Amino acid sequence: MVSELNLAKDAAFEAGRVIMNYYKSDYEIKEKGYHNPVTTADHAADSCLKELLMDARPDYGWLSEETVDSPDRLSKERVWVVDPLDGTKEFIESVPNFVVSVALVENGFPIVGVLYNPVTKEIFTAAKGEGAFLNGDLICCSTKEEVSEMVILNSRSETRRGLWAPYEGTFGELKAVGSVAYKLGLTAAGKADIFASLRPKNEWDICAGNCIINEAGGKLIDLKGNLVSFNQEKTLIEPGLIAGEIEAVDKTYHILTQ
Repeated sequence: MVSELNLAKDAAFEAGRVIMNYYKSDYEIKEKGYHNPVTTADHAADSCLKELLMDARPDYGWLSEETVDSPDRLSKERVWVVDPLDGTKEFIESVPNFVVSVALVENGFPIVGVLYNPVTKEIFTAAKGEGAFLNGDLICCSTKEEVSEMVILNSRSETRRGLWAPYEGTFGELKAVGSVAYKLGLTAAGKADIFASLRPKNEWDICAGNCIINEAGGKLIDLKGNLVSFNQEKTLIEPGLIAGEIEAVDKTYHILTQ
């Protein structure tokens, strides 16, 4: 697994360098859908990752937010699941809450996860059975005893839309941070008690972060209470997600699904 993790790390670093060539510079912005922008940097990073990862492991499958999906991946035992730039809105706004997300899935389970923030130089890494790390230091999920003291990392857009208003005063702090993947890394590192989303997310948003959360002693579940299986025909995970320290996830799940 070490070689696969190193491959993922090297690819993430290289994609990060590509992204920084565009950061606070000139690039094209298009809309893939309502409030769903994509930039030249997204596509350039995607091409970089695909070339490096698939050239090294041509027998693996490929699933990326910025590549047209192919059913070929469904027959593969191992599949790269990547988001070349998770947090595109933040990238556009020059807010340093975005990461390159690279995961390797084996039979539906994430066995390697890498999240790299090219602005802050934070790199979150994990491999199945090997622990989770931030910049080489071992990390683990942590939490407060009381829900009223917990810090919840949630979505900037969900907060702006008022979806978290009913929970103000329930938790210690509702902290809006960009990039789903980045929030998962920060939660795995004990920088917050919980990551939660009240809206659906795609596999590429959470796959690497799920591996890192797992190896940091936590868990990730959907708002139906289920663990997530990856490399599915339908990549959208509904209706929302919670991740963090195991007991904290259970307490938060009870509150959000009452």
